Amino acid sequence: MEIVKVENLSKHYQSGETTVSALNNVSFSINKGEFVAIVGPSGSGKSTLLHMLGGVDEPSSGKVYIDQTDIYDLNETQLSIFRRRQIGLIYQFYNLIPVLTVKENIALPLRLDGHDLDEDKFQRIVSLLNLENRLNHLPNQLSGGQQQRVSIGRALVSNPSIVLADEPTGNLDSKNSQEIVSLLKLFNRTFKQTLVVITHDESIALQADRIITIEDGQISRDEVIRP
Repeated sequence: MEIVKVENLSKHYQSGETTVSALNNVSFSINKGEFVAIVGPSGSGKSTLLHMLGGVDEPSSGKVYIDQTDIYDLNETQLSIFRRRQIGLIYQFYNLIPVLTVKENIALPLRLDGHDLDEDKFQRIVSLLNLENRLNHLPNQLSGGQQQRVSIGRALVSNPSIVLADEPTGNLDSKNSQEIVSLLKLFNRTFKQTLVVITHDESIALQADRIITIEDGQISRDEVIRP
């Protein structure tokens, strides 16, 4: 089942008298439960694409549908609510709230939405993330790998339609990087969680079901690695 549909997506910036095209007429779709890696050189437009999939950067033209909702047809308040409920975001630098504990950081999307924490699901997530003994710690009491695990938990706790990860291992050593990728794959397989990862790391990309290559703001290759 199609969970993401991108139609003729373009993003143009004005730099003085010059128009810069970060994305140019990009179209593709992603099925529910698919693990997709987006790769490409710096400046290719892949981060711009991820931001528009995440509802944080409006396109110049084109459409982004997530779970059949045209997200840029929503007003600002509606988009904010949709993003909180349906889009999980994982960043390179974690973006945790420093004054909140691990448990509070993970639960934040639900608390902002006025929902109670499902303790059974929460315990299952923190167990898979190996964070049971860190729930009352603050982010500055954690290693980089542990902080990224917290950000993964926060992205998953509201059972979103899609999880977007922007260079999730870019700030980690090789051991922690592989652990984070293994966790993302575990959640992808266990919960059938749709996952889109931007990465420069070929070894990570090759673990995906599919690799989309962006060059000069356009899709140059779209390869299925494993059906």
